Amino acid sequence: MNVFESARNVQEVHFDSISVGDEATLEVKITAELIEQFAAISTDVNPIHLLDDFAKESIFKERIAHGMLICSFISSVLGTKLPGKNTIYLSQEVFFKAPVKINDTIKVIVSVIRKRDDKKLLTLQTNVYNQDNVLVVEGSALVKKLT
Repeated sequence: MNVFESARNVQEVHFDSISVGDEATLEVKITAELIEQFAAISTDVNPIHLLDDFAKESIFKERIAHGMLICSFISSVLGTKLPGKNTIYLSQEVFFKAPVKINDTIKVIVSVIRKRDDKKLLTLQTNVYNQDNVLVVEGSALVKKLT
């Protein structure tokens, strides 16, 4: 299935059916290729993400993923799972807590923490953990549901 077919299959979650406490997740393995593709698309070619010899001399001792690459998976959950189709992303607050390294598997957990019925606004906790259950990104998002 290509990306256009995938977009056509995104489910609709209506505002009225969303409750505080609802949750959606996404797991992704972070590969060197994924980091390199993100660098090419974003033009963020910071050597900490791309050059082994540079990264070995850093505080991380190895290459790390772009923080915004990791945050892009939050956007994926918001746009395709919870709240899904017809969601307008209004704001995102993020705190980078720990590095994500090549071959880490991250788990994005999005949870509804506030619902404002009059304007169809949702506040969501948007945290990301690595395979060792270490919090790597802590955050919250504000979205508006159109339906």
